[in-house]
Amino acid sequence: MDWSAKLFIGVFTLMVLFSAFKAFGDDDNRINIIQVGKGDNLDLTITQEGFDNNIFFSIGDGDDILLDLLQVGNNNEIGYANDYPSWGSGVSWGGDIDFDDQDIKLWQNCTKNSSCNKNDIQFHVSYGTDNKLWWSQGFIIDDRNDTNWSKDNTEGGGHNVTIDIHGNDNSIIGHQRNCSAGSCTGHSARIYLYGDDNDVFGQQQADGSKEFYLTINNDDNTVDYLQDGAGEHNATITITGSQPTTLDLTQHSNSTQNYTLTQNCVTSGGCTVTVTQD
Repeated sequence: MDWSAKLFIGVFTLMVLFSAFKAFGDDDNRINIIQVGKGDNLDLTITQEGFDNNIFFSIGDGDDILLDLLQVGNNNEIGYANDYPSWGSGVSWGGDIDFDDQDIKLWQNCTKNSSCNKNDIQFHVSYGTDNKLWWSQGFIIDDRNDTNWSKDNTEGGGHNVTIDIHGNDNSIIGHQRNCSAGSCTGHSARIYLYGDDNDVFGQQQADGSKEFYLTINNDDNTVDYLQDGAGEHNATITITGSQPTTLDLTQHSNSTQNYTLTQNCVTSGGCTVTVTQD
């Protein structure tokens, strides 16, 4: 059976399952997948439970794409149809996944029932080789190798994330969680990359606005960041240069910390920056 037949059967099966689920739930789930190009070895797993979950994305040229998208809880979205930056479907230009060995796993959850804020995830990997994107909102990812994500049982939802990527062999792994008040509009994280062989791992957690913007553009950078506590921290980071940067940023406090870094490393062998604010 070829990939297109498998995709059709998979999506049709999901539609039947969700229709059956709606028969006894109060849910309004929606899945919209637009497949173009050659597709190749797509392995698609989608789980949605509860209320107004949505998943939309284009798939693009393909190759060995593996997707695992899970949404449990209230009014979550994943994909191109979010409010910012209003990309829309990338079906005509290869956005929202393109070719080569992508491995993308996106999970969202909220445990506050009807008082949950809306989680958003937006992504658009395009023209890359061997890219890897894991991101969760409402689940805990302990490190780069953690594949057994635990659920945050005091999760109020609302985190929002925008991810772009491009390029080759980039890895972005991180989580946002624990807006436990339910009315919290905190956390944001927007990550763009474009260069090759970059490795980013990040965590934003606890109540209050955290934000975090990262733009890299060049190659071979490694970034670890943590923002937690009740403070409204906010870190804006732009890393470019002819040589790589290793950055370790920690802002951990119940008071606001703030940090802006613009790095342009030209030192042979690379640069290392460590920032800790407690």
